[in-house]
Amino acid sequence: MPVIKPFRFSIQAGLPPAGHSWAELARKVEGLGYSTLTVSDHFDEQFAATPALMAAADATSVLKISSLTYCNDYRHPVVMAKEAATLDLLSDGRFEFGIGAGWMTTDYHQSGIPLDQPSIRISRLGEALDVITALWSTTPCNFGGIHYSVHDLDGLPKPMPHADAALRPGPPILIGGGGKKVLTLAARRADIIGLNIALGAGQIDEHAGPTATHESTLEKIGWIRDSAGDRFDAIEIQIRIHLAAVTNDRRSLSAALAPVLGLSADQGLSSPHALAGTVDEIIEQCLDRRERYGISYIGLSADSIDDMAPVVARLAGT
Repeated sequence: MPVIKPFRFSIQAGLPPAGHSWAELARKVEGLGYSTLTVSDHFDEQFAATPALMAAADATSVLKISSLTYCNDYRHPVVMAKEAATLDLLSDGRFEFGIGAGWMTTDYHQSGIPLDQPSIRISRLGEALDVITALWSTTPCNFGGIHYSVHDLDGLPKPMPHADAALRPGPPILIGGGGKKVLTLAARRADIIGLNIALGAGQIDEHAGPTATHESTLEKIGWIRDSAGDRFDAIEIQIRIHLAAVTNDRRSLSAALAPVLGLSADQGLSSPHALAGTVDEIIEQCLDRRERYGISYIGLSADSIDDMAPVVARLAGT
């Protein structure tokens, strides 16, 4: 039985809605009781993650900000450690550091950044975490690995002191993934683990469906539990919701939309990556999934901010 943690909800956005400012969006997210505003890291039309997160923090007072997630391949870890520590300091400790191994093929192909096989990207991510956390510590970083080499560098500025600073310096680390290798790494290194659909195809399509099911989610939790050992109960489990809808006919909605992810209507209804139904039904789904999988941190898209506000009002912090 997973340790029950209080519910938190986040909104993922890359641009403000039409006719509004980014600061207005951040204040709305905060005002409706969402815990966190998250920004992804891609080369399309969205804002760049770091300045967008800092602007959101400046516009609010208690809202957390999170990269969901920085792609490790786009920055050297020395650069990433400095940016993350600066965000953490300037936001008064409201930053959650999300980082991943990279997945969107269009980003790599259009930018010319080499897209290595997943095992190499995950190995590189592991080394990057070694460098970043060493730079956040009180002693200079000396690191020699397969992918990175750092010599006698004292990473400054240092991030804010956090509750777990005696175990690891720096802001909470979030690592997301849908495969065994990256979730195994996350289980050993992350404070927050994002359960993703598998993104080996480099895009979200019908190939992702089989990894969005109830059965696949249980398997992922098993991988995390096996690798985390004694620290499993301290890990916060997050999930990205790809379909969130308040409706009186959730079955018809699932029948229409589930095939986009290669799922049947029944699989769509039971997938933890979807929340659909009346407000009361969605609340029951959240409670059931927290008990079943340990999921307490729920990530939603910006277009769901108003529809899901009643759910947030009733569940956040409970």
